[in-house]
Amino acid sequence: MTGTLISLISICFGILGANSLGFILKKYSFGPIGNTIIGVFGSVFLIKSFGRLGFDPWSIMHNENFHFGLFITNCVVSFLGGLLGLLILKLIVLKINNSKG
Repeated sequence: MTGTLISLISICFGILGANSLGFILKKYSFGPIGNTIIGVFGSVFLIKSFGRLGFDPWSIMHNENFHFGLFITNCVVSFLGGLLGLLILKLIVLKINNSKG
């Protein structure tokens, strides 16, 4: 696998995280398209923020070796990024709507 493919798989896990939370908790959902967009950005944000700890795609493929443990960590963090992105954005929207009126 290459770093780019690992990044795409990571983004897919973020999308899966946001859409699964939106499916389970309907009140947090922005619809399938909204959840997908939030999942992409949540996943990318969390991986870019915490990936420097050693589980970014290029560390996974360091010296042409595939590190399976780092890949699993990357996928879990991406999934959590999608979840957290959806939760945080929904809380922001609710806060804005409550302050209006």
